[in-house]
Amino acid sequence: MKKKETAAVLSQECLAPGIYSMWLETGIAAYAKAGQFVSLYSRDGSRLLPRPLSLCETGKDRLRLVYRVAGAGTAEFSTLRAGDAVEILGPLGNGFPLEEAEGKRVFLIGGGIGVPPMLELAKRLSGEKTLVMGYRDSRMFLKKELEQAGPLFVATEDGSFGTRGNVLDAIRERGLSADVMFACGPAPMLRAIKAYAKEQGIPAWISMEERMACGIGACLGCVCKSKEVDSHSHVKNKRICKDGPVFLAEEVEL
Repeated sequence: MKKKETAAVLSQECLAPGIYSMWLETGIAAYAKAGQFVSLYSRDGSRLLPRPLSLCETGKDRLRLVYRVAGAGTAEFSTLRAGDAVEILGPLGNGFPLEEAEGKRVFLIGGGIGVPPMLELAKRLSGEKTLVMGYRDSRMFLKKELEQAGPLFVATEDGSFGTRGNVLDAIRERGLSADVMFACGPAPMLRAIKAYAKEQGIPAWISMEERMACGIGACLGCVCKSKEVDSHSHVKNKRICKDGPVFLAEEVEL
């Protein structure tokens, strides 16, 4: 159930260079699932398209968005302060299939701005879970919150903390194992996770990042190649905003 409404900004803070955390008061929180996203609208009339932002945490009538400033739209959002208002549409897309993790050991893997969705997901999973996060360097946003959600292992590109390298390097270095994988991050990371999951014979559910226009599946501006023919477009495509952003890795091409 998605809706558009005016949300109130409760707080905003900078977590790391270019990374911001914003809490919003909105009734959309009641319907939100881990892995979904919302679209925020600019107050500048020249910016017609909303910006999709993943959900980091949800609470009673509250949503937390942790995002990276990547352009004029997100730069505008970073200037919002408590008491300001912003137009919001959501919740959008599908979420991670929690039922696939029941009674299983689960990897929760995040890379870069794909880290925030893993926090809410970790909070909603009650079984055995291992968090593996990848950062560029030791400026690790959300680290304390993630440590409270479950065992956390970190990889940094420059080796300034944890394993030097990527999330799979951390998994191999630590000898970690799981029965199912949930992941969100840049395409190269997801491509490597898909190959690793196939090698290990375990299912991997991945949340894909993509530029979006409408965010509701109408414009076909964020399609990816899929294994099966899509019932909407009648070709081997999937709409990341509508059919995703979470897919079984083997269903899509990366």
